[in-house]
Amino acid sequence: MPREPKVYLRDILDSIRKIEQYKAKVNQVTFKENELVQDGIIRNLEIIGEAVKKMPDSMKKTRAKLDWKKIAGLRDVLIHGYFTVDLDIVWDIVQNKVPELKDEVLAIISRMDEQKEE
Repeated sequence: MPREPKVYLRDILDSIRKIEQYKAKVNQVTFKENELVQDGIIRNLEIIGEAVKKMPDSMKKTRAKLDWKKIAGLRDVLIHGYFTVDLDIVWDIVQNKVPELKDEVLAIISRMDEQKEE
């Protein structure tokens, strides 16, 4: 049975919340030294990528500002290239891209809620 599209957005937000919790405990240097935090953040980035892959294209088109293909592709890099993951790139994504993704996902959910009320 297929999931409701909004569920994927909730999965993304849940993973972002977890990433924010992990990130709050470290800076870039300590992130690179703490394998548990690395694992937690990377795992949640994988979940985000998987959720994006499963989202309907019509939903992604409403927020074309994001490069959905890159977000999904990151999941593949993290899953299949785990021995070659560049932690500096992961940190940059967490610092700069994840907050932008959060804002966009919240906007999509808000728009869906508004349309539902109409």
